[in-house]
Amino acid sequence: MSHTNPTTNAPLERLFEFLRFPSVSTDPARAHDVLACAEWLVARLTAMGLEAESHPTAGHPVVLARNTHRAGRPTVLIYGHYDVQPEEPLAAWTTPPFQPVVRDSVIFARGSADNKGQIFAHIEGVAATLAGRGDLPVNLIFLVEGEEEIGSPHLEAFLNAHRESLHCDVVAISDTGMVAPGIPTLTYGLRGIACLELRVHGPAVDLHSGIYGGAVRNPATELARLLASLHTEKGQVAVSGFYDDVRELEAWEREAWAKAPFGEAQIQAVTGVEAAGGEAGYSALERIWGRPTAEVNGLGGGFQGEGTKTVIPKVAFAKLSFRLVPDQDPARVLECVRRHLVAHCPEGVRVEVELGHSGEPYSTDPHSRFGLAAQRALTRALPGREIALIREGGSIPIVNTFKKVLGVETLLLGLALPDCRAHGPDENFPIANFETGIVLNQALLEEISRA
Repeated sequence: MSHTNPTTNAPLERLFEFLRFPSVSTDPARAHDVLACAEWLVARLTAMGLEAESHPTAGHPVVLARNTHRAGRPTVLIYGHYDVQPEEPLAAWTTPPFQPVVRDSVIFARGSADNKGQIFAHIEGVAATLAGRGDLPVNLIFLVEGEEEIGSPHLEAFLNAHRESLHCDVVAISDTGMVAPGIPTLTYGLRGIACLELRVHGPAVDLHSGIYGGAVRNPATELARLLASLHTEKGQVAVSGFYDDVRELEAWEREAWAKAPFGEAQIQAVTGVEAAGGEAGYSALERIWGRPTAEVNGLGGGFQGEGTKTVIPKVAFAKLSFRLVPDQDPARVLECVRRHLVAHCPEGVRVEVELGHSGEPYSTDPHSRFGLAAQRALTRALPGREIALIREGGSIPIVNTFKKVLGVETLLLGLALPDCRAHGPDENFPIANFETGIVLNQALLEEISRA
């Protein structure tokens, strides 16, 4: 096992510099570090031969870079983000999160997979092409933002304000994953998301459970019943209207996904669960990639300390999220869920529903001319392996924003592995995947130029 830092590989050295910035966008105390990371990125992109600049927003800066644009060439916008998730819990990291190390040819650091390692592979791919040829085969725009991990609150306004200068033919993003090591993966769909917080109110104050137990409804108990009412015994979501707009899986999708080298056994191994579960009638991958879900993300109420305190809490709460598939509308789904919760609320307690953030599902045609160009590039970067055409269970709302504001589709070319531990301790990214990303970028720009 090796704990060495790279010393002779210049792209890796630069990636390590990038990873050392604790650019945690959600922490106001880290605002200087986020700004310093953006400035470093501008300097690197400029040194490569691109015209680069940092654009202030009401939050953290957006970094833009471009080559000299020439008529007759397609324009490709490559998107990524330089902000990262908080590093807590620190004690769970094997090595400090902002001191990147290599163990068994894998980089361990916060942001290594999400998203610094992936976007920097594209940056180094462009650098290699410019160094070797002096130009790129396409008109290129890099857009690297500093607020993705807090929902990109200022990016849509930025896109609208710079719509003309950001005109492009296609967007490319590497912020997704590969289905397994060495498997070229093109993601053509993402689930949407809709969130809410449910609060069940009961008595005006916490009550003694001996004096009042059995005479008043317990909000925590009624919350549990409401949450249980969201699913049938077969794992379906039991909310009226929830499935009305769901696009059914195509036969070719189910056939292709059945061949993927990742399934229930691998999910059990990665997650540590004893058995997979979910909606009956679908495989694990079909449930993740192509079916909507209702999930409880957190719940509480009453006494939470050590020991016993016998109370009936005055309020109990749960945080819920719903992953959505084409063609579901987040606002309509949230209204269906709200009606369900109100209808199932018994007398004696009151439900309060507070809507949270949402994002629409996304899908594009993997067999379009740019989709086929991406597949050819993947074959060149990882020859001899069958391409996995997948949807992913996660959500990247900015992809729909690109479609709405710029009117273009997005190619999602994942480089992270299922066990990359993004957002968690010991986040990691194999050196081989970083190097594959460099080759993929060069092949992608060439293939798009011919498409």
